[in-house]
Parts: sequence; C-alpha cells; structure tokens
Amino acid sequence: MEQSRRGFLKTLAAGSAAAAATTASAVAKTAPPAASNGVVVGHSPKKEILYKKTRAWEAYYKAAR
Repeated sequence: MEQSRRGFLKTLAAGSAAAAATTASAVAKTAPPAASNGVVVGHSPKKEILYKKTRAWEAYYKAAR
C-alpha cells in the first residue's frame, strides 16, 4: 500500500510539473511585447471612425480658428 501511494504521488508531481510548464509557455506566447507599454493591440473587425464631417463640426472648426 505504501508503495502504491508513493508511485501515485510521483506520477501526480510529474504531471503537475508538465502542466505548469505548458501553461507557462502558453502565457509567455500570449503576453504583449515589452515595447507596447501595456497597450493592448488587436485586430478589430470594425473600422474606427474618429471624425465625421457635419455642420456642427464645421461650425466648431470655424470658431476655433
């Protein structure tokens, strides 16, 4: 009985170490590069529209000049 418990713990420890190594390598692959300063860069299917020419914007730009 003592031998089977010891064998089980050895197998469990080896399996846990392998799982931890796999998880660590997966996390390292998905981590953002250090040059991004924490900014997440992704690929969105939507196009971001920052400005749409309207009468209100034209009035604002004329007043700002």
